[in-house]
Amino acid sequence: MPYQDFREFLAVLREEGELIDIDRHIALEDVGKAMKHSYIKQGPALQFNDTGTTMPLVLGCYADRRKALLAFEATPETIFAKVLHGLDNPIPPVTIDRPAPCQEVVIRDNAVDVSKLPIPKYSPKDGGPYITPGIVVSHDPETGVPDIGHYRFLILGPNTMSFSAQPFHRFGKNLLKAQAMGIKPRAAVVIGCDPIHAYTCQVQVPDTVNDWTLAGGLRGAPVELVKCITNDVLVPATAELVIEFEVDMDDLVMEGPLGEYTGYYTPATPKPRATITAITHRINPIFQGLLTGKPVTENHILKQIPFEASVWKALKAQYPTIQNVSVRASAGVSFYVVISMTPRFAGEPRQVILSAIASNIRPKWVIIVEPDIDVHSSSEVEWAMAFRVQPQRDVMIVGDIPAGPSDPSIDEPSRPRPMRTASAIGIDATRPFGKPFSEVADVPGWEDFPMPELDR
Repeated sequence: MPYQDFREFLAVLREEGELIDIDRHIALEDVGKAMKHSYIKQGPALQFNDTGTTMPLVLGCYADRRKALLAFEATPETIFAKVLHGLDNPIPPVTIDRPAPCQEVVIRDNAVDVSKLPIPKYSPKDGGPYITPGIVVSHDPETGVPDIGHYRFLILGPNTMSFSAQPFHRFGKNLLKAQAMGIKPRAAVVIGCDPIHAYTCQVQVPDTVNDWTLAGGLRGAPVELVKCITNDVLVPATAELVIEFEVDMDDLVMEGPLGEYTGYYTPATPKPRATITAITHRINPIFQGLLTGKPVTENHILKQIPFEASVWKALKAQYPTIQNVSVRASAGVSFYVVISMTPRFAGEPRQVILSAIASNIRPKWVIIVEPDIDVHSSSEVEWAMAFRVQPQRDVMIVGDIPAGPSDPSIDEPSRPRPMRTASAIGIDATRPFGKPFSEVADVPGWEDFPMPELDR
């Protein structure tokens, strides 16, 4: 059965030893230090029950593969197939009437004050407290199609925020389209919900796709939605907390810096101001945080499984011999992709490289190997690169392509985002097609040879 809400997921994490409660007081500026400890040790998620506010703060819910498997209610053997099945079998959401759990408490007008929420400042040079795990729900102002995605929000005052939305992401597109139509954009930030919603945010699909149908497919049941109090945006009915807001695209403020998923600070730049129109939440809500920064942190793990499924699904139809895909958490997820396939003709791996580079995740490195190589094993991929590659023949560099988001190595990073370009490298680490190659030297039958002395 799918999780009904965030609390049910937290209960499972506790039961599995993947979440512990911290009852001693913690200052919000120290939360990042505590989470770094947990990430380094691949430890449990942490719930801080004394944050100096009325709400507990939980972090690390997506911090490693074990927690991802619990979120999907899957095993290492079934996870990929389960995700692909969910994407192929979307289930439409259902809208419920009020009262909904996420609107048990409604705060509006002068009573709005986000400083009462346990929002940390994670890294010393961050521009201020940041909401990092919030799911933004926005609608295409022309078609009405909803989108959900993770976007960072800098707290500027009791009822004002700013945010970073890339122009090629759907929220950014929705904002620009609303501005062109003369409409004031309205949206909502959702905090604390069924974990499948968070993973759905990472799936790469066309702009015409209703993300709530994907979430329904991935969880195997429809998502229950309710209309916001101050706008027409539909949000998960059982969310812990919802921040409703409107955006003034012409009122720009400095947003940043933030220690981002690349492991580097992104500089402060002018971004639109968002005004909070309402905050609604459950009685005794649980707030959620997420430390981003130098890999590997939980936002890298959060993206990994959906990105792998998205790349596989996008390429498999055109290249049917593709078997597996790995995106590396240590490389910021989207920047390093390994794909295994059986080439059907000379040059086909190069076609796959070019298709992957052209995808919306914008990888900088794409490596193609054969199915005998485990794409998730760095040592096996490096073996293929060392002995199946001649650089002058098998390496290709593509220049003047759109830059990946927040990449500190690109030229002129201060240029407007739509004008930033970069390059990508593709490596064909498959053996030359149709030509003899040296035989692999290995020890066959070792898997079935009994060695109880080594079993632990």
